[in-house]
Amino acid sequence: ALGCNHSAYQQPDGKEVDVTADYAKLGTAPGYCHHCHTGQCPVGITTQDPELEPRLIPEVGAKRLKNYLQVLNMELTTLARACGKSNVHHLEKEDLAALTVEAAAMAKVPLAGTSWIPGAGSV
Repeated sequence: ALGCNHSAYQQPDGKEVDVTADYAKLGTAPGYCHHCHTGQCPVGITTQDPELEPRLIPEVGAKRLKNYLQVLNMELTTLARACGKSNVHHLEKEDLAALTVEAAAMAKVPLAGTSWIPGAGSV
């Protein structure tokens, strides 16, 4: 989410955008995790407090991290194969494409199925 633990994100033009929905998509809320720097982490990850440390169960965290990394690997492999590549290391910048006009403009890559990069000149 873009709010860095705030419910609003200030765009470069100064306009504030409510990002509460972005946090909800991630299964959290703005401000939920904002104690890291205080040593009072509610889940025990960044604390040195002996009373809070038991909240973190390393075996469970390790299993979740392993699962997350395996899923990332599988998804990246699937994307590489969809691009006709046999290995993720064979992916090139030319394989990048955006699915929305906004994403194409922000990433400065072509819109999928075209060679058009919004904001980069003529069609």
